[in-house]
Amino acid sequence: MDDHPVTTTRDILIVGGGLAGLFLALKLAPRRCTVIALAPLGQAAASAWAQGGLAAALSPEDEPSLHAIDTVAAGAGIVDPVVARLIAEDGPHRVRDLLALGVPFDRTADGELALSLEAAHSRARVARVAGDLAGKAIMEALTYAVAASSHIEVIEGVKALALLQDANGRIAGVLAQEKSGGHFQIRAAETILCAGGSGGLYAITTNPKSSQADALAMAYRAGALIADPEFVQFHPTAIDIGRDPAPLATEALRGEGAHLVDRTGRAFMADYHKLGDLAPRDEVARAIHAEREAGRGAFLDCRKAIGAHFPEHFPTVFDACLSASIDPRIAPIPVAPAMHYHMGGVVTDLWARTSLEGLSACGESASTGAHGANRLASNSLLEAVVFAERAARRLKDATLTQPGEATAIAPPDMNELTMVELRKRMHSQVGVVREARGLTTTLDWIDAATQNVGPARALLSARLITAGALAREESRGGHYRSDFPETRAPHRTFIRRGEDGAPLIQHSAIADGD
Repeated sequence: MDDHPVTTTRDILIVGGGLAGLFLALKLAPRRCTVIALAPLGQAAASAWAQGGLAAALSPEDEPSLHAIDTVAAGAGIVDPVVARLIAEDGPHRVRDLLALGVPFDRTADGELALSLEAAHSRARVARVAGDLAGKAIMEALTYAVAASSHIEVIEGVKALALLQDANGRIAGVLAQEKSGGHFQIRAAETILCAGGSGGLYAITTNPKSSQADALAMAYRAGALIADPEFVQFHPTAIDIGRDPAPLATEALRGEGAHLVDRTGRAFMADYHKLGDLAPRDEVARAIHAEREAGRGAFLDCRKAIGAHFPEHFPTVFDACLSASIDPRIAPIPVAPAMHYHMGGVVTDLWARTSLEGLSACGESASTGAHGANRLASNSLLEAVVFAERAARRLKDATLTQPGEATAIAPPDMNELTMVELRKRMHSQVGVVREARGLTTTLDWIDAATQNVGPARALLSARLITAGALAREESRGGHYRSDFPETRAPHRTFIRRGEDGAPLIQHSAIADGD
């Protein structure tokens, strides 16, 4: 084990400077906490790139029970209905929190919140900012509030490498790395993982390339329970202009009436789903994948639905299109599915506690049971703030005890060539459509790469996703097996680290009515 003489001690340590981490830090006031982030706050956080907005039952025509029903339906049979109801009921309160922090959600002419309809929602309930700038605006407001808060210490340019663990298995902070490459320990009575998702493991993603499921790997290595890593959500309409990461054409465009068409202009979604362009994300992603594989291409036609209003209604999408010499007012936008969100993660309870003492998780790092096999659009920001607030409520006045001596082993670095190859393989073999041969081949390659470079975190997380996908011999939500296209009895996947380091996979059936 590594000997790291430089040690600092904190009360509450938050790993990650995205939405979940910053909202949690603010809600802890006046209790002191420390936030560590790889980049300056607001940068390299997927939260800042969110276009659609935050879903909540905010209109007189809506209610939390309807939002919960939509959440359960979209999740393809494995959403925890208790959690769905919890986030739906808390949602309006958290939107009001964000309004109080200065988030300028769009308003109607009479001053009410302007709410958008997105795919698989039965009501217009998505609060947006300037059409497609919700994530950016929310993160700007949070960053400003954090900077003005005396109880929050922010350490930027620091990367968490591994969880510190004492002799009893209690988590005691993190082994961290400075920009200079030096290692040091940050000891903490409570550590909260808010480090984002796994998009960077895929060659085509809408996430920052640095989002490589580090939290998943760290928690798994420490022995935490992992759930449903195979459930990866591919956003159907990434803008296909060869950029890495891929810019996103928000789902709100289809909510406003835009249509998916092939290169001849034929609208094709009615051939795949009764809800057409507003079908659940997994259905739309597979339809676009099929059209592209057949050589017909896929494009988002916004000319009639948005037209001349594009620059002011969807400025982010408009600018991305213009950067590739595409004017969406007069030409369809080429689109392709891209890895967008990881439904699986570190298992938590209703208060963000993981299976390990001293460790919590919020945001995309966590598996709360809210998303099932296919996250409902704009529920990600919602879940992040709901569980961040609940974690803060639990910890704000809690008596926390500093753990004893703790150690960690630094994982090896991943070289660039291996990372490029991993991303290619995950995209082609563990992507929108999967089958046993490709999954097995990928696992064999991960084994060989691990022998070569060591147990790098990206390889470990990719293994969990791939192993979960191979073990689930059915198709459900974001997980589609061409060799097992039918849906079987609902069950969840749970994974722990075995004594030999290999994943121990267990499937847990879900009874009717659960």
